[in-house]
Amino acid sequence: MKKAKCIIEKDYVISETDPRLFGSFIEHLGRAVYSGIYEPGHPSADEQGFRRDVLGLVKELAVPLVRYPGGNFVSGYQWTDGIGPLAERPKRLDLAWRSIETNEIGIDEFADWCKKADSGVMAAVNLGTGTPADAGNLVEYCNHPGGTYWSDLRRRNGHAQPHGIKVWCLGNEMDGPWQICHLSADDYGKKALEAAKIMRWVDPGIELVACGSSNARMATFPEWDRIVLEHLYDQVDYISLHSYYGIRDAITRDDFLGSFVDMDRFIQTIIATADYVKAKNRSHKRLNLSFDEWNVWYLPEEYPDWETAPPRLEQIYTFLDALVFGGLICSLLNHADRIKIACLAQLVNAIAPIYTKRGGPAIRQTIFYPFQQVSQFGRGQVLRPLIHCPAYESQAYGDVPVLQTAVVFNPESGAVNLFLLNCDQHEDLEVQLDFRSFPAVRPVEHRLLQEDELAAANDFEAPERVKPRQAALPRVDGNIATVVLPKLSWNMLRFTSR
Repeated sequence: MKKAKCIIEKDYVISETDPRLFGSFIEHLGRAVYSGIYEPGHPSADEQGFRRDVLGLVKELAVPLVRYPGGNFVSGYQWTDGIGPLAERPKRLDLAWRSIETNEIGIDEFADWCKKADSGVMAAVNLGTGTPADAGNLVEYCNHPGGTYWSDLRRRNGHAQPHGIKVWCLGNEMDGPWQICHLSADDYGKKALEAAKIMRWVDPGIELVACGSSNARMATFPEWDRIVLEHLYDQVDYISLHSYYGIRDAITRDDFLGSFVDMDRFIQTIIATADYVKAKNRSHKRLNLSFDEWNVWYLPEEYPDWETAPPRLEQIYTFLDALVFGGLICSLLNHADRIKIACLAQLVNAIAPIYTKRGGPAIRQTIFYPFQQVSQFGRGQVLRPLIHCPAYESQAYGDVPVLQTAVVFNPESGAVNLFLLNCDQHEDLEVQLDFRSFPAVRPVEHRLLQEDELAAANDFEAPERVKPRQAALPRVDGNIATVVLPKLSWNMLRFTSR
């Protein structure tokens, strides 16, 4: 059995977690909206057609913020198509996902859904086919109290009170040639700057997210980010990061399990780029990050064109995927000093923790559980542990530590919560937890996600095949706790220090 040591000092605080770190994403993509969150006639549908069973699962995840309406979709979206009487809303070709958009759900309905889900809206504006003026009009429609054309139109459409949307994305992945009206970094920077000015004039209280590189494999990364920030640094609050991880032909299982190493490097590169622009501008402002698309995603598929809400990207997540997912979410926590917003992409059906059947049930996929645990117990002060553990050599990322860890402390309650991934494929790992700066600790819970079959997954016939179970509590001697983490396992350990 391999051994590791983790020293936990309560004064080694990285940052308090921003609740928005546990956000998610719903795009008009496949069945994310239609038969995902919205399905009139479903046995659980409410008076607006929203599925109550899905709302219940979203509440279990305690998602504080949901990015909407895209994603690639937003770069060709006319937001005015989604307001007003349903019978008068046009059906459009969605060029991003080659489907038919009925526009039954628009910004008003989505804001209503978010309230029911105890969440908020992170809205994205169209900087593909859209104009800066269009973006300003949308902010006015959503946030101005009344007495103007757009705000009064919202009131006539049944929403007397403003939606109060305070976080806005300035487009989506505009560095990508796949994006509708793709722009160079200079052209995007100029267009986004004008949109940002107008949007802030309409509502000075909003926060803005600039488009960063759509992934670290882009030939323009990180030069794109530098150029964009040189245009926008004084106008925006965040720059976005997007990254997905999966097993592809050139990536081994060792690499897949070590995906968190690559995520760490991606984050550190963007921080360095943002801080370079800060120094170049002689600025005192520190720019934060919005990791507003992240997940495990590797499903190749063919799908029909020009249908309404066809199945798209409906990946069935395995136990192995859940392990990798856990490593990634630990990386987000461990950069809580700069990552203030993160959005799991996506929330329902399309690469999502929640999966529905039309007219039938909604189930929790394997990745649901690590996200739920971290969202529930990962709020507080993120601590920087000192880790001593073995590593293995991966082809893609070099050395990968077999133990990936995040630690969160709540000074008021005395709770210390640890999230631990043992990504060793061959051996269990005995971990000594040294709480030297805490009063004597007491273990409260050990939740273990572990399966013998890496391909094990949940489906409608066996919806709880893969889920966490209670495991033996660590042995404790004063300030030292010892726990054995099974090979290839995700673990949540909860302690109290009072």
